[in-house]
Amino acid sequence: MRIGHGFDVHAFCEGSAIVLCGVEIPHSKGFKAHSDGDVALHALCDAVLGAAALGDIGKHFPDTDPQYAGIDSKILLRHVVELVAGKQLYCHNIDITIVAEQPKMQPHIETMCDCIAQVVGIDRDDVNVKATTSEKLGFTGREEGIAAYAVVLLEKK
Repeated sequence: MRIGHGFDVHAFCEGSAIVLCGVEIPHSKGFKAHSDGDVALHALCDAVLGAAALGDIGKHFPDTDPQYAGIDSKILLRHVVELVAGKQLYCHNIDITIVAEQPKMQPHIETMCDCIAQVVGIDRDDVNVKATTSEKLGFTGREEGIAAYAVVLLEKK
């Protein structure tokens, strides 16, 4: 078994929706990012890559490469899962924490979990997504952006 931890953050910019865990959520802002800005899936990619000792998301999908401009982060996650499968590893379970004041995540949590399970190819019961605020402290508290943490357990096939 191998454990990985990931973290990502993106600032807000003008927009009308954000993407988290592969789910588009209406919001008064968007993410300032090279890709779709899905901080939760980016943190998950880093957790999976870290557990497999394969570096980080920036190594595999640099924000200087135009082929990743605006890319759907589900594509990145699928690629990461394929990379670790090459090392005979698979995701046993996933736990993600999203830190945001707004928008409220609870109405989207089940859809987020379903999406991740489908992309990764694991049972829905092996995926957990939760959300918290930072009690109005820091950049997330001032609603300048969103942060996400991910933990994953990989197992040998």
